[in-house]
Amino acid sequence: MQITRLFDFPYYQLKNKPLTNAFVSKKDGEWIETSTQEYIDKANAISRGLLRMGVQPNDKIAIISSSNRTEWNILDIGILQIGAQTVPIYSTSSKDTYEYIFLHSEATLCFLSDEELFEKAKSISNNCPDLKEIYSFETIKGCKNWNEVLDLGKDESNQDEVEKRKDAVKETDLATIIYTSGTTGTPKGVMLSHKNIVSNSLDGTLRLPLTGSDTKVLSFLPLCHVFERVLIYIYQYNSLSVYYAESIEKMPKNIKEVQPSFMSVVPRLLEKIYDAIIAKGGELKGPKRILFFWAVRIGEQYKPYGENGWWYEKQLALANKLIFVKWREALGGNIKAMVSGSAALQPRLARVFAAAEMQVMEGYGLTETSPIINVNMYANKLFKIGTVGTPIDNVEVKIAEDGEILVKGPNVMMGYYKDEELSSKVMTGDYFHTGDKGEIDEEGFLKITGRKKEIFKTSGGKYISPVLLENEIKQSRFIEQALVVGEGQKMATAIIQPNFEFIKEWARIHHVNCCKSNKDIIDSSRVYDRISKEISIANKGFGKWETIKRFELTVEIWSVENGLLTPTLKPKRDVIQEKYIDLYNKMYSIS
Repeated sequence: MQITRLFDFPYYQLKNKPLTNAFVSKKDGEWIETSTQEYIDKANAISRGLLRMGVQPNDKIAIISSSNRTEWNILDIGILQIGAQTVPIYSTSSKDTYEYIFLHSEATLCFLSDEELFEKAKSISNNCPDLKEIYSFETIKGCKNWNEVLDLGKDESNQDEVEKRKDAVKETDLATIIYTSGTTGTPKGVMLSHKNIVSNSLDGTLRLPLTGSDTKVLSFLPLCHVFERVLIYIYQYNSLSVYYAESIEKMPKNIKEVQPSFMSVVPRLLEKIYDAIIAKGGELKGPKRILFFWAVRIGEQYKPYGENGWWYEKQLALANKLIFVKWREALGGNIKAMVSGSAALQPRLARVFAAAEMQVMEGYGLTETSPIINVNMYANKLFKIGTVGTPIDNVEVKIAEDGEILVKGPNVMMGYYKDEELSSKVMTGDYFHTGDKGEIDEEGFLKITGRKKEIFKTSGGKYISPVLLENEIKQSRFIEQALVVGEGQKMATAIIQPNFEFIKEWARIHHVNCCKSNKDIIDSSRVYDRISKEISIANKGFGKWETIKRFELTVEIWSVENGLLTPTLKPKRDVIQEKYIDLYNKMYSIS
């Protein structure tokens, strides 16, 4: 069976290797399995119900969920196979963003998960004339339930109409509009066709280190993000059971329950996992502590393919037997690889986790490229730490004269919805301008050197890539988030959110009586001096003009909820700089 449309994936699984647990979500403390057959049956019921409600080809239907859940996938297939299109929206978006997307996409229906999202969507629904109805997955007073659509579709007498709609959908048709959250500016509606995403899923699957023993994956990154969504199609294609984590907070518990072979991560999550492991090691005493940090040092020296020689490999084998085995147990015991995207990964983390036999497959892509462009893979010597790997099949990457990364392939978007002018600006022939800068080495590995729009010039005419500096700064356990600024100024400075929990523990151990509250922490000269040392360490790898000369600390924790981070935990540059304009001015008003 050839897969050409997104709704072909479950039918392919049903024909080749159907599962009793295709999708598994936790409800009321119990893991609830949905088989491949039930998945398809419910998707068809949704299709029949939507047809009876008058949904037409090319209608836009919004989906918003505060956590990943099986209902999302059932709706996805049920909507797409009748020629309508999905408009996934981040649950953490503001109600103003909801309103903008509803209006811009002309969404006719909205399906959402819970009462909080319902209240947000309901509050602006009267301003959205195309929006006919809101349905919820959970039972909410005053809101229609998605089970009403399933019940409407129980009668199978119009299944022939569903089949006709399916047959009419072409691979080149629009499948979804994904509004980029972005770190700056108004959301753009990225139009992706069935072919865009299908080709990316099939070409991307070749980089997944699959063996016959792999059966389960754990998913927690938002399904509205194309990175996680494509991975879910890849998992369906390979008949891997998808378990949905309850939340980021419950990830540690869910990992131990599910014991997955694979999961996707963003660098910030991996940093938190690493910090938690190191904190545990720091609690050890005597020989156990010495052995733990010896293993960490071994891990930090890791190079793939035995490049460090036989003596290192013997030490690494011992470190794995004594220490790293416990790391793997903490992550369920079966983790083989983690797919990392969205932002740059610290090379140190790539080394340590690979040494612990949990490879991090760092990749690169954008919503506009469906998303996978490049990705590392250990097999065939396609793994190089500090890079995002080589291009996947059928995707071509080249570097423009100004250093910008250009991409060509079947994964490149159809364009921006209702914005032909902007669409034409990002294309040169068949090549898409990513807005990122990079370098390709002699072996074809791509290294990202910065975001074109984020690279700034000081008043002295020197260019600075803030992301590279931020990535180095965040290696400190004293620092949770950092934003490097200095456009048009004489030097680079940084706005920093301390790692308050770690600093409180550090203060307790070192008898520093200054850290009872977050305000105490940022006012403490001891803390400021300690973070200053951390900044000096981070500065070492950079030219004198690039280094951070001054910094200020924020008392607030940067989060998705307060709008300072994107859903993939990247700082929103303009929002943060505007919020902390007083700190910014303070750094540049000192003579």
